[in-house]
Amino acid sequence: MQFEDRVPFVVRLESEDRQALFARGTPLVFPVRQVMLREHEPTTHVLIILAGWAKVTSAAPNGYEALLALRGPGDIVGEQAMLSGRPRGATVTALGRVEALAVDADRFSALLDERPDISRKLLALTADRTRDSDRRRVQYASLNVQERLALLLLELIRTHGEESDEGVQLTAGLTQSELAGSVGASREAVARLLKQLRERGIVRTGRRGLVVVRPDVLRQMARAGNG
Repeated sequence: MQFEDRVPFVVRLESEDRQALFARGTPLVFPVRQVMLREHEPTTHVLIILAGWAKVTSAAPNGYEALLALRGPGDIVGEQAMLSGRPRGATVTALGRVEALAVDADRFSALLDERPDISRKLLALTADRTRDSDRRRVQYASLNVQERLALLLLELIRTHGEESDEGVQLTAGLTQSELAGSVGASREAVARLLKQLRERGIVRTGRRGLVVVRPDVLRQMARAGNG
């Protein structure tokens, strides 16, 4: 399970295209937990993340919130709404301090016309993200909630894990509701599973967040679900 694209948008671009993109952007800084783009709002610009990480979420009318992706340095966000001309389909929130470039929608559209290779790279990125999303749905269809949660925690260890005296500290700062949304379960179900993992000494929870003490056990859970 992967939450950030392995090859970010900026890295895919040739040097001249990258410079042209950066030249059209306005630097912005977002503090921790600030909303960078809000779901359902009109599209005015895209963001290129230069430093830091953000979460992409979508909320249902009943308050259920799903974690769709984590985006980091080199990633572009807000491009789908701009390309479609529709309101934004997700909320992007800074997990920590995020440095970004805001590129006005008209200027970005003109850049795509002027430099077709950027358009092709953006299309390839969109296709990769769609394929990853489809693959995740197929994978989830064969797993139970515990196995899905194990895969999620292992991926967060890879992308947002810091070694500590207790184990691996997850720095993404995701809530139980967001964890539940990302594995297609209720918050109550995920809370019960985390309680079981705590009782077995596999994870620890506290004011600093979630610490994975036994990633080897999570890997066993994930392997069991994948046959």
